[in-house]
Amino acid sequence: MRMGRFLFGASAVAIGAASLVLHHQLISMWNFPGAQIFLYVTSVAQLLGGLAMLLPTTAKRGSLLLTIVYAVIALTFVPPIFREPTVYARWGDVFYALALLAGAAAVYGLDSLATTMWGLCNLSFAIEQIEFFARTASLVPPWMPGGGNFWTVVTTVALAVAGIAILTRRQAQLASRLLTILFLAFGVTIWIPMLIARPDSFGNWSEGLETFAIAGTAWIVADILAPREPERR
Repeated sequence: MRMGRFLFGASAVAIGAASLVLHHQLISMWNFPGAQIFLYVTSVAQLLGGLAMLLPTTAKRGSLLLTIVYAVIALTFVPPIFREPTVYARWGDVFYALALLAGAAAVYGLDSLATTMWGLCNLSFAIEQIEFFARTASLVPPWMPGGGNFWTVVTTVALAVAGIAILTRRQAQLASRLLTILFLAFGVTIWIPMLIARPDSFGNWSEGLETFAIAGTAWIVADILAPREPERR
């Protein structure tokens, strides 16, 4: 779990720091009074929680703090669902936050909850790629063979199959390992170049950093699903 924990913790630090520097909610939607206070509190909490997760002696306390923070952030996306319940993107926003919650909860020790949540999140990611097929296809780098439509179909099917595998616990570890590679590939081939090209875009920072955090979740879940060797007597 160590490398996944490092990736997740570093991503949480990056999200918190970027939110403070940009003065913008990157992964939340607090539309109530006190938005600036909410931004500062959640950003600092992510900084502290992420830093704590980098050290084995404080990882559990850091993961507890991040579990609470990401649960609150997930709740900020619930009001728009009541306003537009038929728009799946509103539901999808919640699942992006839950993917981060799953990573933090897994490190804290809530293995079953985190794994189930992670499986559901990937089904949601697949649905969103279908809903926003054209946009997803447009994000595929032009140098990749096959074109945007081809890779959108491939990754959508991969996300759906992986989500089912994780929920049914059939080849779940392999599925989460492959998801780790997939989300890291998204981050390296899509979001890093987009951040370099458009560092002024809040969306690039939000989706880019969140993608690396989600890759951390995939790595962590894959590790907790690994078969444990029997203790020697």
